[in-house]
Amino acid sequence: MRTRLIVGNWKMNKTASEAATFVDELRQHLSKVPSDVELVVAPPFTALESVGRVLGSESFIQLGAQNLFWEPKGAYTGEISAPMLKDLGCRHVILGHSERRTLFGERGDRIRKKLQAAFAHGIRPILCIGESLEQREAGSTDDVLAQQLHESLAGFSSETLESLTVAYEPIWAIGTGRSATTEQAVAAHQTIRAVLSATASPVIAERTRILYGGSVTTQNIASLLSSEQVDGALIGGACLEVSSFATIISLASTTRSIGV
Repeated sequence: MRTRLIVGNWKMNKTASEAATFVDELRQHLSKVPSDVELVVAPPFTALESVGRVLGSESFIQLGAQNLFWEPKGAYTGEISAPMLKDLGCRHVILGHSERRTLFGERGDRIRKKLQAAFAHGIRPILCIGESLEQREAGSTDDVLAQQLHESLAGFSSETLESLTVAYEPIWAIGTGRSATTEQAVAAHQTIRAVLSATASPVIAERTRILYGGSVTTQNIASLLSSEQVDGALIGGACLEVSSFATIISLASTTRSIGV
């Protein structure tokens, strides 16, 4: 059974001091350490050090980053490399988020190079893919997901892909308050797993955790996690408040434990 993964993507929110206070309160808010759920927070770059310092190396809350650049160092003003993130204690990195694709023009080859850098430096990538509303209404969701996977994962060996996590984030559901139904999420996750099976291996497809992201809340998380196809969630707005994020974490653990 794949261990569930809950990732909080803070996007461009919280200063370094606010972030440190937040994770300290989150640790206190969780009544017990969830043994069947992995937890990751992804602050902005400016808060990684302060959050990492509060968490320490032994914390059950893991540190993640929201992006990286593919070169290890050099004249790339404003960019952050994988070795820099590794040195700060980052164990995960979010790549290919729809906001990076739509606002900053990131596409397959650029994302693939970022994935390569993450793999090379032992940082576990969370690859985001998803379709627009127009693509869904045109019935091309499966084709879009397959194309994004092929573009991003071309050339990687099955062994390399063992540390990959995929996040299905329909663009039309991100920050809109309109979440995919459980049936829509499950169908997309099945497509992703089928593509991974065909392009990597059935073993990789079975082992890879696939998360759902897109207007996840305390009200819909249990329903979204009711299928064994959905291995966790990539949370946006709902992870910015301690109480709602802690509730989501608790529900993720409880849903699995009662065998839903």
